[in-house]
Amino acid sequence: MNDKVLSSPYPVLWQIQDVNHQVWVLQGRTLKAVPRKDHLVPVTVTLISCQHMETLEKDRGNPIYLGVKEPELCLFCTEVQGQPTLQLKEQNIMELYRQPQPMKPFLFYHDRSGRTSTFESVAFPGWFIASCSDGGCPLIITQDMGKAYTTDFGFTVLS
Repeated sequence: MNDKVLSSPYPVLWQIQDVNHQVWVLQGRTLKAVPRKDHLVPVTVTLISCQHMETLEKDRGNPIYLGVKEPELCLFCTEVQGQPTLQLKEQNIMELYRQPQPMKPFLFYHDRSGRTSTFESVAFPGWFIASCSDGGCPLIITQDMGKAYTTDFGFTVLS
């Protein structure tokens, strides 16, 4: 994905998979990474860059909002029992984009390295969206990069 697409004022639609070929799916109100299979339809993820980049760290990646197209949900990070936690909230991604200030709990630094990307929480620096290597587990955020969880993702642009 090129930087011109990432800087568009319109959401980009895509499907995400980790380096183990597990795709993101929505089960109830939980995003999971599951092995890609025939007749399995990955969730359509929406992405839009934050328009307030000047107020965020410049060397961590492109600050983006991540959402799910249907139903309309956005990923965000919050603290639950003293632990950073990845959650979904009913939220229009364009409303986040139009806010006069960056909505840090909903922002992730998108960093590309070759064909893979990582998504680091802006609200919790050093914590990354991750999938478990076994599959079927909910997506989480973790500090343990490259250990029990996979933090490298690839994507297919749909629009």
